[in-house]
Parts: sequence; C-alpha cells; structure tokens
Amino acid sequence: MKKEIKKILFCFLFLLFYLIIGNHFHIFLFCPIKAVTGLYCPGCGITRMLLSLLKLDFYQAFRYNPLLFLFLPFMTFYYMDYLFSIYKKKTMYIKRMEPYIWYFCIALFLIYGVLRNVPGFEFLQPTVV
Repeated sequence: MKKEIKKILFCFLFLLFYLIIGNHFHIFLFCPIKAVTGLYCPGCGITRMLLSLLKLDFYQAFRYNPLLFLFLPFMTFYYMDYLFSIYKKKTMYIKRMEPYIWYFCIALFLIYGVLRNVPGFEFLQPTVV
C-alpha cells in the first residue's frame, strides 16, 4: 500500500521539480515527432500547459493543449480514487478501467492528433495568447 503511494508521490514531485528547474534554466525536452515531421502530436504543449497551471493561468493552459486540459480533472479524480481505495482497504486492490474507456481515450487522442494538423483546425495547435 505505502509503496504505491510513495511511487505516485515521487512521480508528482519529480514532475514538479522538472517544471521548476526547466522553467528557471529554460531547458525542456523537445517533441521528437514535431522535430522529425513538423506535425503536432497529441501531447505537444503539455509542458507549457503544466507551467501555465502552476502560474494559475488557466486560459493559456487551455490554449496550449485543450484536450489534455479538459481530460486532466478526470485523470486526477481516477488516481485520487485509486489512492483512497488502497488506503481504505489496506491491500493492493487495483481498480481497473473498463477496456472500452481505454479504447475511447486512445481513439480520442489519435483523432485530436490528426485534427491538430488539418487546415481549419489551427485553433487546436499550441498557441500563446
């Protein structure tokens, strides 16, 4: 039980450290898909979105990656529910999402990745306002 909570806490703290240090020194990982193909992937803009969220600039965070911005509360709720279920039962009970939910999420992200690069859908690309 405690190992799972420690793993998630470590990942969260590592992400926070990466964002703070990266923002201070202006060093971040680049998107290999964007570098090679010149196209936006479904994840382009995530780091900038998270930095905007740390600054509580929700509108700009939405502009960097609208799909993930809207998806983030659901993911947060799912993982918090997972942690609380582990904590309450004091066992390693793994809640699993139904496969059709995973298929829907994968299809949604793939469609979003394609639409970001189609003329007429430029509003889905990461932009600074």
